[in-house]
Amino acid sequence: MTAPQAAPQTAPLLAVEGLSKDYPLPRPRPWQRAPRLAALQDVSFTLEAGRSLGIVGASGSGKSTLARLVMALERPSAGRVRLAGQDLHALPPAALRSARRGFQMVFQDPYGSLDPRRRVGDSVAEPLPPRVAAQEGGERVAEALAAVGLHPDDARRYPHEFSGGQRQRIAIARALITRPRLIVADEPVSALDVSVQAQVLNLLQDLRASHGLSYLLISHDLAVVAHLCDAVAVLDGGRLVEQGPPAALFDVPAHPATRQLLDALPRGPWA
Repeated sequence: MTAPQAAPQTAPLLAVEGLSKDYPLPRPRPWQRAPRLAALQDVSFTLEAGRSLGIVGASGSGKSTLARLVMALERPSAGRVRLAGQDLHALPPAALRSARRGFQMVFQDPYGSLDPRRRVGDSVAEPLPPRVAAQEGGERVAEALAAVGLHPDDARRYPHEFSGGQRQRIAIARALITRPRLIVADEPVSALDVSVQAQVLNLLQDLRASHGLSYLLISHDLAVVAHLCDAVAVLDGGRLVEQGPPAALFDVPAHPATRQLLDALPRGPWA
């Protein structure tokens, strides 16, 4: 009798492997070697399709550096970022541009990330390849705006005509327009009023279900990641020091960095 074959393992959507990044600092003396700042040190984690991972840490912990490396906006000093099995930093420029359709970013400042001189529709359509933009750009813009609760006619307006929460919805629509599998969101609600934060977080939750999205959510706010994420990883001094489900991690924190973040918030429940 033949033993049953094991089901093939599916590769994670995102795999960060031994990621490090350092930056040169000014030379103390002209004849001395320039020191280097280790912004990120040997960080590894995976994210499965359809799941959400929160990256939390204090200011200067390496969160935004990690986001830029995952987005291939900067090259790592060491390590790899694999999206659907592809090593992003090993791709030639044309292949990376094509791969970018599968992962998009939402930035912290919804006004700063939108060109005030461009109509909303043009900004939302910006990530589309030229051929797709020419053939179906208007339809895709209307679809993306509707998905975030805005009217297709809003495409003709300018960013200054919208509230902060609406501008962040526009930024999310721009991220959606390429129909990505992964969205990296860097402090997506920290610039918004508390009442608006909940609306945007609920929108992200709904889009995850309706569009089959995965999120890598960068935040200093544990309440935000507890609302949206299946797992949380804590960065401290450029190192990943703790990782686990929000409820377990926040109820029984093992690392001082996690406890310090918790001290800034009312105590649980985090489930």
